[in-house]
This record gives sequence, structure tokens and C-alpha cells, in this order.
Amino acid sequence: MLKEMLGGILPADEASQVYSAFDQIGDIVIIKIPDSLASRKQVIADAILANVKTAKAVFSQASAVRGDYRIRDLEFLAGENRTITEYKEHGCRFKVDVAKTYFSPRLSTERQRIASLVQDNEVIVNMFAGVGTYSVVIAKTNKTSTVYSIDSNSAANDLCIENAKLNKVSERIIPICGDASEVIKNQLAGLADRVLMPLPERAKEFIEPAVLALKQKGVIHYFAHVKADNKKAAKAQGNIDADSAFVNYNHKIDEITIVREVGPRIYQIVADVSIQKN
Repeated sequence: MLKEMLGGILPADEASQVYSAFDQIGDIVIIKIPDSLASRKQVIADAILANVKTAKAVFSQASAVRGDYRIRDLEFLAGENRTITEYKEHGCRFKVDVAKTYFSPRLSTERQRIASLVQDNEVIVNMFAGVGTYSVVIAKTNKTSTVYSIDSNSAANDLCIENAKLNKVSERIIPICGDASEVIKNQLAGLADRVLMPLPERAKEFIEPAVLALKQKGVIHYFAHVKADNKKAAKAQGNIDADSAFVNYNHKIDEITIVREVGPRIYQIVADVSIQKN
């Protein structure tokens, strides 16, 4: 889309270097600009504002997602110089600060998939909840569910509280600011029917508290990144990765979902893992 947009603005050799996709979160667009086109970033940003009618601000991603809060450095390029926006999906509204919190619109389908699996009266522990996207989509989809929404980033936790109110599900979402391991150990052990682990970079480090959160049996949605040449191979590798992660527990892998390709031959997967405690 972006290549087409810039076809009549940049010379062909420069237009060919542009990344074709960009993230739009509400009315904020975030783009990656190759170093070779650094001098053209203003032209690119202005073209986006002119052609994407719902865009009010354009930023370039100045660093990779990093740190415990998984945030990225942003450089303001054009439009309104603000990082807070409202994003909508599946009938839900989310207030998001793209500079202070992690958020990806590319997980929309996976949020809906997991929400559709939730049964009546389930208790869910969302270990890395961010601004509450999974939690709110689940609570709106199943009106008998209760979600404990944990995040160590206070800015994300504050927005989760706001988003629960915005979507009228505050009575069934319990936001907790803190380290997921400690929160589960001290408050949530043995409460959950389902646990979400949407932290693919580090989820394997948190297997023990995830299992601890479950009742005698339950389901864990384990996110991971795997290296593979194609989706079929990624699914097989995801199965191996999840099997290894839960090797010390009585488990069964119900499903492996390929969420997206996050880099050359690197895929994000979600394993739905049923656990039976001994």
C-alpha cells in the first residue's frame, strides 16, 4: 500500500526501498523508514497524511521494541504531535499511548480467537495485559467471565483501568500493577481456568507461575517466537517449543496457531496447552 502511495512521489529506485506495511493505531501511523531513505522521511510522512484520511499523526519507529515494557522509541514526523489515541476493534474501544505502552493492531484476530474459546463463568489470568486489549475483548465477548489483568508497567495498568471503564466491563476486569510471578504467588494461585501469556520474547521464563495460577486443570495460551522457513514448519517448531516449555507438567497441546511473521523466517505462535495438575 505504501509503495503504491509513494509511486508518483519518489523515484522508482527509492520507492522500491520503502517497507510496504505500516501500523495504524487509531489515528496515529507508525512507519519504519530504511536508513537509505532517512532524508526522505518528511516526504513519506506528508504523503501518508495526504492519502490516509483517518491519519492525524505520523511517527517513525526509531528503535526496536525493547525492555521489560516492550516499548519503542518514536520520532515525530508530521501532523499532530501527540502519542495518545483511541483504537477500535471487535466493538471495543481502547485508549492507547503508543510511546509509553506496547500495543499491536496485528494481534486483533488472535484476540478474537482466544475470546471465542472462553466458556461461561471462567476466571482468566492475563499475565502481561498491557492496556487491557485481550482482557476487554474477552470480557465483552463473554459477559460471565472475570479477568485478572496484570502488568508491571504502571502507564499500561492505568490505561487498562480506563479501558475497562470505557467498555463498561470494570466490574469483571481486575487490573493489578506488578510482576506477574509475584502477583500470582501472593494473590492468584489456583484461581484460574485459563491463563494468557502474551509475551513471546520471555513467556518461557514464566511457565511455573502460569501453571500455579490454574485450578486443578485449565488452559494456558503460551506465546513464543520460532524460527522456520514457512508456516507449516513454524507450526511444527511451535509444537516442539511448547512441548519443551511444559515438559515438567502433565500437559496436552490442543492447538498451535500461527499469529504472524515478525521477521525473516521468524514466526509468532500461540500454543493452547491443557494442563492437568497431579
